[in-house]
Amino acid sequence: TICALTRAIERDIDVAAQALRFAKRKRIHTGIGTSDSHIRYKFNSSREEIIERAVQAVRYARRYTDDVEFYAEDAGRTDNEYLARVIEAVCKAGATVCNIPDTTGFRTPYEYGEKIKYLYEHVDAFAAGKSILSTHCHNDLGMATANTVAGVLNGARQVEVTINGIGERAGNTSLEEVAMIFKTHPDLGIVTNINTQKIYPTSRMVSSLMNMPVQPNKAVVGKNAFAHSSGIHQDGVLKNVTTYEIMDPKEVGIDDNAIVLTARSGRAA
Repeated sequence: TICALTRAIERDIDVAAQALRFAKRKRIHTGIGTSDSHIRYKFNSSREEIIERAVQAVRYARRYTDDVEFYAEDAGRTDNEYLARVIEAVCKAGATVCNIPDTTGFRTPYEYGEKIKYLYEHVDAFAAGKSILSTHCHNDLGMATANTVAGVLNGARQVEVTINGIGERAGNTSLEEVAMIFKTHPDLGIVTNINTQKIYPTSRMVSSLMNMPVQPNKAVVGKNAFAHSSGIHQDGVLKNVTTYEIMDPKEVGIDDNAIVLTARSGRAA
């Protein structure tokens, strides 16, 4: 599905629809800030007016496509009761997906999971299968992946992610981290259907085309993710790879692990 992002402004939605005109499966993703900070300082508005603008935007987008997603910007800092009112209203207006962004990366995994749980329990459209809850987490405090996983475990069924975790400021939730968390934890019962063997080559391609190097110790796709330089680790891996590796590098498209000779290497290496 090809998705175009807009503000809750009719001319934005018109342009998005024009951009999507050749897409076989298209979605318009519109939304507005819902936290008191955004309502007061960004929009100089009121809570009731924001709900009205949100509903109008969703209804307008529905003129172009049946697949409309709504984002409540800064939902992370929006109180749950008001957020549920906004989401309930846009679901009734026809939103098929509702995106709950932790725009500033402020919430802890427990808090974010509780927020998703509250919405799932208080907005009828989710339990009825009429709308899908989506996560959209930022990494300002390094909790984007943890928050996303907490969201899924509490009812979210779409996650908004990026290759290599790229994104505004400190970045967004990393696709490769979420995909491999659920693959290495089948007991959680979450299946993504992602071909994980494409992860590493895709990571390299994005890094190259965007001229954004991946830090060596980046989870899953960093050049050191499957490299062992400590003597204790090297000894263990040489005896049995599962002592220090929870993933087979081939699962993410890497040919093999690496034993790197360093000042910390021992006789085993």
